[in-house]
Amino acid sequence: MAFNYHLATLLIVFLTISGFQKSSSVLVKNQPLVLKYHNGDLLRGPVIVNLVWYGKFSPIQRSIIVDFLQSLNTLKRLTKAATPLPSVASWWKTTEKYHNGSSATVVGKQILDENYSLGKSLKNYQIQYLATKIAQPSSINVVLTAKEVSVDGFCMSRCGSHGSTKTKPRVAYAWVGNSETQCPGQCAWPFHQPIYGPQSPPLVSPNGDVGVDGMVINLATVLAGAVTNPFNQGYFQGPATAPLEAVSACTGIFGSGAYPGYAGEVLVDKTTGASYNAHGLNGRKYLVPAMWDPKTSVCSTLV
Repeated sequence: MAFNYHLATLLIVFLTISGFQKSSSVLVKNQPLVLKYHNGDLLRGPVIVNLVWYGKFSPIQRSIIVDFLQSLNTLKRLTKAATPLPSVASWWKTTEKYHNGSSATVVGKQILDENYSLGKSLKNYQIQYLATKIAQPSSINVVLTAKEVSVDGFCMSRCGSHGSTKTKPRVAYAWVGNSETQCPGQCAWPFHQPIYGPQSPPLVSPNGDVGVDGMVINLATVLAGAVTNPFNQGYFQGPATAPLEAVSACTGIFGSGAYPGYAGEVLVDKTTGASYNAHGLNGRKYLVPAMWDPKTSVCSTLV
């Protein structure tokens, strides 16, 4: 079973949970957002994140994503130059509140499939096939597809997804596509003008690559879902076939004061004008989405 990052559904949910009503916001009291725990297994750290690069990615593009993954645990590292706060690691620590245990991640094996071994148009079963080329317990095998690759449902209903194999031991996997040339207005917002809904100027991407910075947002979304709901019995709200999870329940929120079409108050690099809300390794900056906090039952942002 694969859980998709649904575009239209999540926009509607965000309109609901945000409670943004210009004329009656004072009169309407928002109901708390609750993700129910369904008593299933969660992924505890160390979780190995293996990567399958499908199609052509430049070394710089790969480093942006790998640096993001390695930034998830900088709070536990003793380095001469500590990562400034707010950090990617402080964002990821919220996942530990779901099971009161470590959610530490480690970047594992990487496979480069630059020759499109299965073609440039992939079905869902082919994504799972690629993901299970690196099969091991306590891992999330992530397939990242290049901008030339189309995937069933990509842009129309999802920007990424996660799921798990049916055979035991069950292995969690995820997929995220590069939307740069296919649908940046859907899957790379807020770094591109949205194709629907309220319009606002796009933000400047922190790493100078709209497609890959958009991939980071969607990768963060599916990774959080895979850790807190890996086998369809973890934390989610709504139907199991289209669940709202740790991050997808908070869609469109990146900073305080967010509302539909507005990402919220985020940080801006004085030199480049790029928008971000989290520091990472190697001086990287990223924009990470809000995550539902099970201790407070609210969508929590870093800024």
